[in-house]
Amino acid sequence: MSGNLVRELAVVSATAVTTVGAVVGVGQSSTGQAVNDAETTASGSTLLADIPMGQQARIQTASLTQQADAQSIAADNSARVTAAEAARKQAARDAIAKQKEAERKKAERKKAEQDAKDRQEAQQAERSSTSSSTVAPQSSYTVAQVQAIARQMVPGDQFQCFSNIVDHESGWNHKAVNPSSGAYGLVQAYPGSKMSSAGADWQTNPATQIKWGLNYMNDRYGSPCDAWAFWQANGSY
Repeated sequence: MSGNLVRELAVVSATAVTTVGAVVGVGQSSTGQAVNDAETTASGSTLLADIPMGQQARIQTASLTQQADAQSIAADNSARVTAAEAARKQAARDAIAKQKEAERKKAERKKAEQDAKDRQEAQQAERSSTSSSTVAPQSSYTVAQVQAIARQMVPGDQFQCFSNIVDHESGWNHKAVNPSSGAYGLVQAYPGSKMSSAGADWQTNPATQIKWGLNYMNDRYGSPCDAWAFWQANGSY
């Protein structure tokens, strides 16, 4: 109940009390002084009836007004508490919803990044698995020919890093042998027979060696550029 409505009811009640008081006053005037005397004698103290009727009405009206004010204040306080609680709950719901939306978007971004990475790896694997078979084997290769084969197989943004490693390891000689360790080929696999996983012709086919070397760099370091960064820091990879 709002404060204004409570106040209005109090005024109506006060008016009713005033009216009743007037009627009672008429009754008292017709019954005579004996009634008042009897009430005074019976109570032994001053009663409400001893107060003039107009003053009674004012006292009762003031009391009702005070009660109405107290009820109005209580109603206002209750309304404020209710509104504050509702606002708190809504803020909590909004915060939870915002957090869930952020987590959803984060998961979507992560999935999109993973999908892109998977597609890239699949393309690289397909490129490395098919390129060696499309290059016709030769009895001998020039450095330019070997580099041309590598450009077909290594992603463009990784070729320079791959080339840097091969430059240092073998000088693009696919039959290079390390006299002390026995490492073999373009990327100096040790032992060289490891490259048989990429093809039985690993000793003579630079495409097979490039395929194995690219897979090795991707699997162990993440990419040829990551392998080159490791090589620069350690002098080998």
